[in-house]
This record gives sequence, C-alpha cells and structure tokens, in this order.
Amino acid sequence: MSDIQSNLKGNRVVTDYSNNLDGLAGVVILAGGESKRMGTAKAMLTLPSGEQLLDYHVRHASKLQVPILIADNGRDFQTGLDVHSEKPNAPVIHIADYGANVDSNKYDEQIKTGGALVAIESALQRLIGLNDSSLSKSVQASWLLVISCDSLIPATDLWQKLQCEISLAADKKVICLKDDSHLYPLLGLYQLSIEPDLKNYIDSGQRRVMQFIQPLVQAVPFSKEWQNLTNFNTPKDFKQACATLSK
Repeated sequence: MSDIQSNLKGNRVVTDYSNNLDGLAGVVILAGGESKRMGTAKAMLTLPSGEQLLDYHVRHASKLQVPILIADNGRDFQTGLDVHSEKPNAPVIHIADYGANVDSNKYDEQIKTGGALVAIESALQRLIGLNDSSLSKSVQASWLLVISCDSLIPATDLWQKLQCEISLAADKKVICLKDDSHLYPLLGLYQLSIEPDLKNYIDSGQRRVMQFIQPLVQAVPFSKEWQNLTNFNTPKDFKQACATLSK
C-alpha cells in the first residue's frame, strides 16, 4: 500500500506511520473465553517450546510496534515477557470488557460477563482515546487487529495478510479470514470508525458477532495450513495445531 512502508529486519516488522490513515492502531488479544472443552484457559496453554500461548501472541504482536490490548474478562492473565523495556512502542494494556463496570439495571447481565463484541468495543474505545491524545489527525491509524486465543497464527503474519485488502475493499470496515465454509471474525481487522455503531448494537442487547459484521465484512481466503492453526477447542485440537506450527 502507498500509505504504509513496511519491511522485515530479521523477525522485526518496522512500519512508517507517517500519513498512516490505513495503518494499524493496535492489537487486541481475546483471552476471556471459558474454554470448557479445553479444560483450561487457552491463553495459559503451553506450547512445545515451553512458551505460554498468551506470551506467544504478545511476543509476535510487539513486533508491530503498536499498543497490545489484552481482553481477558477480568482474569488478569500476566505475560512473562518484558515487552515494556524491549519494545517501548508496544505497551501491553489489560482492558475490561465494555459494560463490565456499569449499573446492572442498565445493561443485560450476559453482555457484562464477556463475549467477543464487548471486548472489541472496549479495545476500539481505548485506541480511539490513544489516537486522540497522542496523534495528530494527519497520522491517525485506523484499524484494530483482533486475535483470538484459539489460534497460533502470528500477529505479524495476520496483519500482512489482511492489510493487502484494505485498499481493495475501501467500502468494507471489517476484514477477516475465511476458509471454504466459515468466516473467522475473531481473526481480522476492525476499522475504528465502527465504534459508535458497535456500541449501539451492544446497548440494544445484541452480541452476535456475525449478525453485526455481515454488512461490513470483506473475507480473505487462507490456506489449509492456516486452518490447522485455528479454532482449537480441545486438547487434541491444540496438539494438532502445535504439530502444524512446528513444521
């Protein structure tokens, strides 16, 4: 894209954010699911390398040099990486779900207890605040990268895959992966401008991701190899994803 000059130096992604209207504002890692079939929180799963899954995602996201938001539904999962000292442009921020601390008479109890959209709404609000406080209008970045903890696709690879579609789908405000039969809305880009509409949708009592994104979404096909890295819900699924990652 003309507005973004990105290159790889070793494993580090360096991005020029001048005039970055199509650029990346931040990454949110969705780590608040109950993971009943897995038997443990997916964010705390251990890879064959010994690294925890949350650390894996934070490590890769830090290479993008944007704020990293962890949405863990109040579980306060901690990362073992010293990202603050190594990557000063990639602060790690824990965020509460939208509506988590408001009067229960005003919001539906189910919405307050988690879900992808309330986490994404909170992330959008935080990044809009960071944009307003630290960047001029001419250099504001416009996109939130969403990564769920049922995937081993690195943030750098996901951003490189999806950002190519921004200029090709100018009328779309959500860009996400798809396979032959399914969309992966929790592996995607969300334009910051959708925040008011998403807030209104949640406030009306809705929380279905597909219903909200359907009019907004551009789907990006991905290979079978990536499919094996996503959507793991059981220990067997996770073992298969780890085997694919090691190839």
